[in-house]
Amino acid sequence: MQKYIFAYHGTPKFETPQEGAKHMEEWQGWSASLGDAIVDPGIPVGPSMTVTSEGIVEGGGTNPLSGITIIQAESIDAAMKMAQSCPHINLNGTIEVAEAMKMEM
Repeated sequence: MQKYIFAYHGTPKFETPQEGAKHMEEWQGWSASLGDAIVDPGIPVGPSMTVTSEGIVEGGGTNPLSGITIIQAESIDAAMKMAQSCPHINLNGTIEVAEAMKMEM
């Protein structure tokens, strides 16, 4: 099994605390449905900064990171199927899926 990173982009906006609670329930259900595929459920992140050779830019660009999860799957296609059922995409968010490469020293 290979590890994959789900990088979440976009920040959901909730009209009421109940909407936020409902989304959290959906998120927890989705996460539980992945079972042993979850390596690290990850964390949400706050506002970001981008560091480049030109300097530092506030705000993380046009599509800032909002959190990550690390999963394991047989292939990137299998990982993408897992991401497609995530409730984050139902709130106009996106999920970038990338293989976690093994570093050889």
